[in-house]
Amino acid sequence: MRRRTVSPGSGLEETLDNLAATTAGRQEAPAPVPAPARAPQRDRDSLQTEFAFELPRGYVDDEGQLHRHGTMRLATARDELRPQIDLRVKENPAYLSVVLLSQVITQLGTVTDVHAGIVERMYATDVAFLQDFYRRINSEGHTHAAVTCPLCHGSFEVDLSGGRLGE
Repeated sequence: MRRRTVSPGSGLEETLDNLAATTAGRQEAPAPVPAPARAPQRDRDSLQTEFAFELPRGYVDDEGQLHRHGTMRLATARDELRPQIDLRVKENPAYLSVVLLSQVITQLGTVTDVHAGIVERMYATDVAFLQDFYRRINSEGHTHAAVTCPLCHGSFEVDLSGGRLGE
């Protein structure tokens, strides 16, 4: 595999598009036949791609407004690859989660343009929550966990996407 580097002046999107075009050129696959158009259905077998969450502390914007509720979408392979060629991540590998989270958080309160600067200014507890939430929805596909009560030993399911403690 050939290693590619990105210089500060070159566009990240352009590099990823060129890489995709090069890879596609090597693998001549027939064009897929489009499926007949159907009305979208929402049943229990459909794929959920966005998940709501509630931050433990919340993000405080420049005007002092608190944002706790948000949505995160499922990550794509491109989302996972893009930070690998980001210069900030190359300089500091710990920055990977900041870049990755900024790509998959679609909304945070009234903020719809979530970028790395916003994730940088979040409290550490909120970033840790979002990292766990990201892992949970992308590896398990849901935000529910099976738990057992330590007192009565009863088993039940809880939603880990937010809410008040103890609910």
